[in-house]
Amino acid sequence: MADKIKTAVIGVGSLGQAHARVHASLEQVELVAVCDVNETRGREIAYARATRFVRDYRELIDQVEAVSVATPTVSHCEISRAFLEAGVHVLVEKPIARSLDEADEMIRAAESKNLVLQTGHIERFNPAFVALRRRIERPRFFEAHRMGVFTPRSLDIDVVMDLMVHELDIIASLVRSDVVKLEAVGVPILTPKIDLANARLEFADGCVANITASRVAGERLRKLRVFQPNEYYSLDYAEQQVAALKLLPPKAAGALPEIAAEGLLIEKREPLLAEIESFVAAVQSRTSPEVDGAEGRRALALALEVLEKIKAHSERAGIGLNFE
Repeated sequence: MADKIKTAVIGVGSLGQAHARVHASLEQVELVAVCDVNETRGREIAYARATRFVRDYRELIDQVEAVSVATPTVSHCEISRAFLEAGVHVLVEKPIARSLDEADEMIRAAESKNLVLQTGHIERFNPAFVALRRRIERPRFFEAHRMGVFTPRSLDIDVVMDLMVHELDIIASLVRSDVVKLEAVGVPILTPKIDLANARLEFADGCVANITASRVAGERLRKLRVFQPNEYYSLDYAEQQVAALKLLPPKAAGALPEIAAEGLLIEKREPLLAEIESFVAAVQSRTSPEVDGAEGRRALALALEVLEKIKAHSERAGIGLNFE
């Protein structure tokens, strides 16, 4: 037991419950406690995972080595900083924070003590994306759709911070070039906040990305299409599949080129499990995590720029939106 990393999960709502399940399942981890302001829910999860419940996260600061922070975004900075400043490694759910200033505070706190600060961009650990990433060398165009059926989850943030931020992170990680132009529109449908949004990004290297995100769709859809010279890839996050088309050179002079189709070989597994295993490995080795605070900040910066463009468009169109 002494060799195990003592951990806790702060916030056990719909996503935090899954964090607690994974923490409790790992041999190299001792789940010391779960924490939530909802005592009934917190005690239920603690019982299910054979651990204890605390209502105030401050009780755990000197009892753990690493935590998952899965609370509403508004409290990410406060809670993460409290643990980081006490020498505790942090995996914080996306978006990393409400503002770039908050993200910077968290990053500085981690760097000052040489701690792991990992941002929970779970799709980076989706086996389909891991397989796709190996094939992408010079992307020219992205088409991304992330659609969800409406639920009362994460209504403290809009669809850009809730869903689109996934694609902003994924695409930025593949392009590795600065965004030079961004346009966006968005509308409220069932809530006062933005429920459906579309963004178009142009990168300095000429790549273009078109992203649509909705939390009021009639079906769930999480797909990314990528085009690069002579190649096309279609990634299905939910099915963990990647289909590929590749242009082959003519077999003889004067012959027409051929197109070869294939499905990438993928070993399916739960992305959250892979994400938390990666976090634990980074803590054990004191190495930089797969998605560190700086990458979480980059995705947040793009999401905030999308929101600014939506705000400007809505003001011109006379559409009232809640950006608080």
